Amino acid sequence: MLDYGMSYSDPAFSGISLLGSMRKFSNRCRVQLVAASPGVTTADLTHGENIRTFLDAHCPSLTDAKQASMRPTPFLRGGMLQSLYCTMRALKRDKYSDISYDRETKILSDGGTVSLDWYPARSTESADTRPIAIVMAGLGGSSYEYHIRCLSKTLGKHGAGYRVAVMNHRGMGRTPLTSPKIYNASDTDDYRDVVKYIRASYPNAPLLGVGFSLGANVLTKYLGEQGAESPLSAAVAICCPFDMSLTGRSLDADTFLNNKLFQPHLVATIKRFFQRNSEVLQNSPAEYDWDAIMKATRMSQIDTLVTARDYGQRDCWEHYRAASSTPYVDGIRTPYLAINSMDDPVTRYEGIPQAKFRSNPYIALALLKHGGHLGFFCGLRPKIWYMTPVTEFFDAIVKHKSKAPQLALSL
Repeated sequence: MLDYGMSYSDPAFSGISLLGSMRKFSNRCRVQLVAASPGVTTADLTHGENIRTFLDAHCPSLTDAKQASMRPTPFLRGGMLQSLYCTMRALKRDKYSDISYDRETKILSDGGTVSLDWYPARSTESADTRPIAIVMAGLGGSSYEYHIRCLSKTLGKHGAGYRVAVMNHRGMGRTPLTSPKIYNASDTDDYRDVVKYIRASYPNAPLLGVGFSLGANVLTKYLGEQGAESPLSAAVAICCPFDMSLTGRSLDADTFLNNKLFQPHLVATIKRFFQRNSEVLQNSPAEYDWDAIMKATRMSQIDTLVTARDYGQRDCWEHYRAASSTPYVDGIRTPYLAINSMDDPVTRYEGIPQAKFRSNPYIALALLKHGGHLGFFCGLRPKIWYMTPVTEFFDAIVKHKSKAPQLALSL
């Protein structure tokens, strides 16, 4: 046996092993960008480019070998821990999230109400050309969630400054429910009305979309429905549940965190929503079974009793199939960036339509090994990673729109 003068207990050997492990971990933390190759174009891309070449040129946090990585906070190295920490931090205020909104209430065509929380304060000048990011929260969420306040402050304080309008769904974020229609992952009408309203109010301002979880699914469906007619210049979808059936099964699984955290939190949120708005919802043509709703313990039961009933569907599984945004991805003609993690316990990695990202030159997927559901906390003092990629992407779109007609910017 050859003797190289080094044993497994030798400090030098241990150092080499540690260095090798660190390199492997660093490699696992790199951003995997899934997008069409530079040669994949369409008739709309008149300069022969696509979003991949655009990101290579303008978004180093997603493409540069030295910068494009997300090393999770050491004590949050797991999707469940990242997701749990996000939930626990929901109402925290710190230097990244401490803001005050300017609220605007918007009555929709059917008499329903959504609220728009603006940061900074809403401009009274219709000629204001500062970009506006229209943000949607996930199920049971609102503008008050930590990650949304962090993003709002990041964009509002960045460079020349963006304006942020966070759309609170019907009955959420202290928004009154004024019609029996309830928001869900499938219906894009409310978001469409809000975008039209903001476009009419500020006709010269670039509009940008951001969606989280359920809001990301609505945003993705909206873009696919609108196609080349979308008034948005760009969009970012974070933790989009492209396959709602898979997401439903993940949430319905008999696991500790589902049983002790996710399900109790979501079900309690919906029950409070019904109790708070009982006078309005009792007039719903769906004729809800209130006793069954109040006894429900799983979101699948709630969605069968409520959402599927609203749409005349057999059960939640039929609704989830119809609500999935995957079939709409091919139709997107707006520069679109999805950010997902491979360890997300809710919007599972297996449900991401990666083949569609490789064939549609308008869209890209930033896939990370770590991040959980709406987490993406990095650094010794946890900070949300995607703030830099989002601002880089939006900056590049806004600054280069006149030089990039191939991206079909609708300004």
